[in-house]
Amino acid sequence: MSKTILVTGGAASGKSRWAVSYLAACDYVLYLRTAESVDPDTMHRIEYSNKQNFVEWDIKTGVKDAPAEAIADHKFVIFDSLAAYTSNIMNEMCPDVTKIDEETKKAIEKKIIADVTEMYDKIMVIDGSMITITLETGFSVTPEDRSQAVFREILGNVNQRIANMSNEVYLSASGIQFKIK
Repeated sequence: MSKTILVTGGAASGKSRWAVSYLAACDYVLYLRTAESVDPDTMHRIEYSNKQNFVEWDIKTGVKDAPAEAIADHKFVIFDSLAAYTSNIMNEMCPDVTKIDEETKKAIEKKIIADVTEMYDKIMVIDGSMITITLETGFSVTPEDRSQAVFREILGNVNQRIANMSNEVYLSASGIQFKIK
């Protein structure tokens, strides 16, 4: 049965570690990373799990646009991270966020949600599972810096939509994950 999972939490709360551990025994996992590299701790965890479980994962870094295109016949996918992807799309669609209007905000949200929906659709077709990792924006005050406030608003709206679309949602805090949906 196809499964889509969203894991959210603060920075360095154990989201990536949990996602990698969750799929550790699965073969032919696609680890999509929006950053240019995988942090050493996560990379070590992947390599160790691959050796222990006799599996092999594909790792694609620097995913800036159209992440669904990277999913070939991978039955398992980790998308790390929705927050960084949101930042990339914001910079692409509105380089000067201080001048953003409501129409552009909605267009950015729509594109990001469409891209994640496309990945979820591909996973459902092949009866696979996907974990999307994101930052939780709901535990802080609205930043005074305009660009940070806009990012928080857009990511918060995107997180809500993706959480509603996902089969399961986990909140990560201090390395412990709590299933909230």
